[in-house]
Amino acid sequence: MSAAGSAGPAGSVAVVIPNDIPFPSWDLYEASIPLTVFGKPQPDLADPWYDLRLCGTDEGAGPAGASGLAVRTPYGLEDLAGADTVIVPSVPDACVEDGVPLPPKLIAALRDARDAGARMVSLCTGAFALAEAGVLDGRRATAHWMHTAQLAARYPKVRVDDSVLYVDDGDVLTSAGLTAGLDLCLHLVRRDLGAHVANQLARRMVVPAHRKGGQAQFIDLSVPATDDEGLGPVLEWARARLDEPLSVDDLARRASMSPRTFYRRLQAATGTTPLQWLLNQRLARAQALLESTGLPVEKVGELSGLGTANNLRHHFLKQVGVSPTDYRRSFPAHPAHPARPARNGGEG
Repeated sequence: MSAAGSAGPAGSVAVVIPNDIPFPSWDLYEASIPLTVFGKPQPDLADPWYDLRLCGTDEGAGPAGASGLAVRTPYGLEDLAGADTVIVPSVPDACVEDGVPLPPKLIAALRDARDAGARMVSLCTGAFALAEAGVLDGRRATAHWMHTAQLAARYPKVRVDDSVLYVDDGDVLTSAGLTAGLDLCLHLVRRDLGAHVANQLARRMVVPAHRKGGQAQFIDLSVPATDDEGLGPVLEWARARLDEPLSVDDLARRASMSPRTFYRRLQAATGTTPLQWLLNQRLARAQALLESTGLPVEKVGELSGLGTANNLRHHFLKQVGVSPTDYRRSFPAHPAHPARPARNGGEG
């Protein structure tokens, strides 16, 4: 965390609220995501939880828009510099589409926060504010794919990647729009408090526990976008048995389909093949075990279905970019949690 010195493992999170202009000229959805993730205490998961601070660009309630909505915040932009993490949700539409300058006081406050050591985060078009403040210079970053071309043209020093859900560049993180902002916020919880806490929080929010930042914005590699094809139950069944040998024939039989039909439907729903889907799930299981338990690497390979420690290491280096041991060192120690999920219903 930053030099702000907040108590507890999670620290303080400051969210920029552009309340000096009428809503709906800015996106309330992206602003609500960090409020939902960081604002509600979860004492059974981590105590103390995050200290959330809403920092308005207007010190008062701001003007009411056509909807009659006005937002009052207890903190101002000067409070960004005292936070461990600063999050900038979407900026006003006119600043992106029409090139209207962002408020100089906001840009100055973001620079002060960066200089004070805050972790800097943007959701969707919030990347324009970080770029204007020079926070993204020389860094890889993303935003919603509809706006990445404008971001790249306006800020040529930023290495814009329009294909990913989010980018974790250490102390600077950026996300695509809408639900990708939720993915990034859960990723922050995962980094700060570990996989178990992030997974439990995601479960309470009824969202997927973890989508990798490098995943394409257009497809979800983990779950089908719809359950119309009847794939949901068989994929959940497979996730509960990742430590067992599973083949395409096994999954197809469970889904009451021919292997060829199952292959085609899974690829249409997730954008990947059945074998690659299984590998993705096993890697995700291995990551969770490395983050939340002290199990030996050999046992992690066994429980995730990746086999030997050498095989686990091979896939980690290829897909994650680091060895399992180095990956584990990136996370604080946490108590061990059950290695296998409960199997609800169905025969073995």
